[in-house]
Amino acid sequence: MADNKRDTGGLAVPTRRLGRLARFGGLGTSIAGNMLVEGAKTMARGERLDLEKLLYTKGNAEKVTDQLSKLRGAAMKLGQLMSMGGEDMLPPELAEILGKLREQAHHMPPSQLRRVLNDEWGRDWMKKLQKFDPRPIAAASIGQVHRAVTKDGRDLAIKIQYPGVRESIDSDIDNVVALIRMTGQLPKDTDMKPVFEEAKRQLHEEADYLREGRYMRRFKELLADTKHFIVPDFYEELTTKNVLAMSFERGQPIDDLQHADQETKNEVITHLFELVIRELFDFRLMQTDPNFANYRYRPEGKEIVLLDFGATREIDEELSQGYRRLVAADLTGDWTEIDRAARGINLYSGELPPKVEDALEDIFLAAVEPMNTDAPFDFANSDVTLRMREAGIRLRQEKFAHTPNPVALFLHRKIGGMYLLAGRLGAKVNVRAILREHGFH
Repeated sequence: MADNKRDTGGLAVPTRRLGRLARFGGLGTSIAGNMLVEGAKTMARGERLDLEKLLYTKGNAEKVTDQLSKLRGAAMKLGQLMSMGGEDMLPPELAEILGKLREQAHHMPPSQLRRVLNDEWGRDWMKKLQKFDPRPIAAASIGQVHRAVTKDGRDLAIKIQYPGVRESIDSDIDNVVALIRMTGQLPKDTDMKPVFEEAKRQLHEEADYLREGRYMRRFKELLADTKHFIVPDFYEELTTKNVLAMSFERGQPIDDLQHADQETKNEVITHLFELVIRELFDFRLMQTDPNFANYRYRPEGKEIVLLDFGATREIDEELSQGYRRLVAADLTGDWTEIDRAARGINLYSGELPPKVEDALEDIFLAAVEPMNTDAPFDFANSDVTLRMREAGIRLRQEKFAHTPNPVALFLHRKIGGMYLLAGRLGAKVNVRAILREHGFH
């Protein structure tokens, strides 16, 4: 659940399908109109037309982010998903446009908020509480969070889903895909349908707050043996499919650790890498959303607060074992072994042209570099992410066509997010030593 980067004010969520569709139609028309105007100016200057440059103007970027942030729901969420997990499928400019959605979220006006709570808790819902703050403390793509206090004094965070979100998931994603397809920026020879179907499935699951509450409780049980993590308590008696009640857990934004001492940065990222390893190989259960706002930090107890379990995914034994073989191959640094293990979990398949294989090799060897350095790896001064992105651009230029394993795509999004956070904080971590403690040699 992302915190507000700026207060955008209350704005009612469009709940009717036709109203949402009209927003998409108007957005497409507006972008096309902007491209025509800018194209005419370019031709008048005697310059060559570049469709990508016309598409990725500041005006178009602002229109896309503004409209999707107003729609919220799956439209906004898919933009966030693709901006953090689709850099190898989308041009950097488009990923950047979509990435701006992580920084924008409107909240519902009080009248719409009251109607939602009346529907979910009944008109006398305030009798259940001692206090309810109508001002949200956070707002994101599918819901917003409020503070509340129960009659018996429990301090709660109440996540409230925007009305109409669940019903609009499929059509919203189809409309966003159509909008992106209109730009010609989806891989033409790659069947992306399984990826978008997986996105729909995940978003339907995220929109079920009872499901999220159960996974919150499960993670609390799984992490009961560690002092490093705090998971909120789940209050099922106040939870519905559209309202999630949990204990309010204080903590500072994890981004603030950019200004912490080096030892603290290293410890936090070490614990988060250990968590990813346990999720993938021990729990076979992963919270796949790496949004930095899902982590908070308590300096007095050196504790990491984990928030938002809507994107939790079960990982079957076969896939977990496949990743175990891939990590073991990664640690050899041998491309032949890595290639065989990657194919084993369907990250790609078939005969590869030499330039495609070279780009894939560069991506994998860059990604595993932190694992193959048996010393503290300096994430802040590493060019790993840049090299992976450059190799991804080469793959697109070669028109590499392969339908990615959709489940793996979301797992990679989480792992990539940990690399980004490590770089943001400037952590120096011996990843190989962590893997050795978990049975890898």
